[in-house]
Amino acid sequence: MMHHHFVTDLDGTLLRSNAALSEFTVRTVREALDKGLVISYATARSYTSSNAIVSDIPWKYPIVLFNGAVIWDPNARKVIGGQWLEHSTANAIIVTGKEFGLVPLLFALDDADQEKVLHEKLTRTGELQFFNSRPNDPRFNELPLLSCPDSLRTLIVTYIGRLGELQPLKNAIARTYGNQIHIHLMKDNYIEDHYFLEISHAKANKKEGLRKWAELVGCKLQDITVFGDNLNDTGMFEVAGTRIAVANAHPDLLELSTAVVESNDEDGVANYIANINQQLAKQSLL
Repeated sequence: MMHHHFVTDLDGTLLRSNAALSEFTVRTVREALDKGLVISYATARSYTSSNAIVSDIPWKYPIVLFNGAVIWDPNARKVIGGQWLEHSTANAIIVTGKEFGLVPLLFALDDADQEKVLHEKLTRTGELQFFNSRPNDPRFNELPLLSCPDSLRTLIVTYIGRLGELQPLKNAIARTYGNQIHIHLMKDNYIEDHYFLEISHAKANKKEGLRKWAELVGCKLQDITVFGDNLNDTGMFEVAGTRIAVANAHPDLLELSTAVVESNDEDGVANYIANINQQLAKQSLL
């Protein structure tokens, strides 16, 4: 049976290695949306960051952001679902990080659903590269002492560093909070030899995000085709009916996949969707 509901990861999957969409991908996804396919994306990025690079596609279905912490309506341009980290937990995690000599970036939403990124003075290589890749970004706010204000909804506490720095912190946080939080350590696609350690609400992950997405668009999980490349896509691959890994995907994701397509730099996702477009075109001629 041909699926008509698709959710794709962005970085390393739909996006090429230069963090951009190819013209072929834009054209193919536009055509698919015009044919009535329900296509969206699930990303670790915020709406501000993701929309800056994928806005050539007229997304009209709910979008899963911050690895599932937020569900965003691109038409109404507002939050329609989400999971927030408790303020006390976020602040305690900040304190724990400082015990390891690390200070995170805190991603949050204000009452108007505007994104905020709170941080202390950035001095480390990875943090500076992340910040400099988003020039003149009004979301960033430097504080003399980082904490989560009661007026904000905390989405993710993010540490950027090398694996040897972040792994001990991850272990310490996991021992303390267990299943009270969702914790994810992932190699970054763009900052050499750097990883992201992200801590969020226990249900702020792509698996739960996909469940909510299915409810919102009115389909069953088994009717969804997902595309991914990295470990933060694992949850989607555990529950979706069809699981497509790009050739450059992590080995663990390849094992969970029902099929493997070309790499992100070879437009594997767009090629798959283009084939669906061709099948729909043939059906319309019958």
